[in-house]
Order: sequence, then structure tokens, then C-alpha cells
Amino acid sequence: MGLELPAYILGALTASGGIMGYARTGSVPSIVAGVTVGILYALGGYRIQNNESYGVELGLLASVVLGGASIPRAIRLRKPVPIVLSLISAFGLLTFGDEFRRTL
Repeated sequence: MGLELPAYILGALTASGGIMGYARTGSVPSIVAGVTVGILYALGGYRIQNNESYGVELGLLASVVLGGASIPRAIRLRKPVPIVLSLISAFGLLTFGDEFRRTL
């Protein structure tokens, strides 16, 4: 098992979270951000699975984007959704960041 499984799981979590945020509150930014980050994770997983270049980098990019949006909100608001998103991004940053570091 490589990094494709975590990438697919993170992609599904973020995309479904964005869709649920839209369904619950009607928030268009939630669905756009969630699905976009989910697609980045899924595309990274696909590229990793097929031994193509920039798969790990796409997963790392998705984690940076998610963390950049959610970590400041989690610190400021201290609400469950931003905290969970921050934990997801931290997991992605550690997972894909470690693999990226190994390739340097």
C-alpha cells in the first residue's frame, strides 16, 4: 500500500464535507472549496497509483490549501468543523510532506 489510499480517503472526506456543508447551510464556498480540495487529493492519489510525476506534490498542495484556510479559523473560532479540517490537513501535511522530503 502506498500513498494513494490516504489520498483517496482525504479526497472523499473533503469533497463529501463540502457537499454536506452546502446541503446544511447552502454555502457555495463550502462546496467549491471542499470539492476542489477533494479533486486535488484524488488526482494526487491517481498519479501516485500510476507512478506518474507530481502525485505527492498535489497531495501536499491540497493539504497546504486546506490548512491555510482551516487552521486560522480553528484557532479563532474554536468550532468543531474547522478543528476537524485542521486535523485532516495536518495529517496530509505530515503524510505527503514526509514523502516529499524523502524525494529531495
